[in-house]
Amino acid sequence: MLAQAVGALTGVPVDYFLLARVKRTHAQVGLTAAQRRKNVAGAFRVTAPRGQLRGKRVVVVDDVITTGATAEACARVLKRAGAARVDILALARAVEPSAMLL
Repeated sequence: MLAQAVGALTGVPVDYFLLARVKRTHAQVGLTAAQRRKNVAGAFRVTAPRGQLRGKRVVVVDDVITTGATAEACARVLKRAGAARVDILALARAVEPSAMLL
C-alpha cells in the first residue's frame, strides 16, 4: 500500500514482485542486529530477468526499519542484479526509547 501511494504521487512505476522471499526466516523480534542480518541472509532474490536492472535506480519501500537488516539484504541482492543505486524509503524507524532525547 505504501509503494502504491508513492508510485501514484511520483508517477514512478511500482513492481510489487521485483523481490521474492526464497527462505523462511524466524521472526526478527528480540534478535540483535547481528542475529537479524544472519536471519535474513540469502532470504531474498530478484525476479527480474538477468540484466533488466543494469544501471537502474531502485527504491525499496518498507513500513518500519528497526536495525536495517532486511533493507540491507534487499539492497544487496538488487545491487548484485545490476541496480546502479538502491534507496530505502520507510514510513517509520524504530529506535530504543533510551536513544531518544526528550
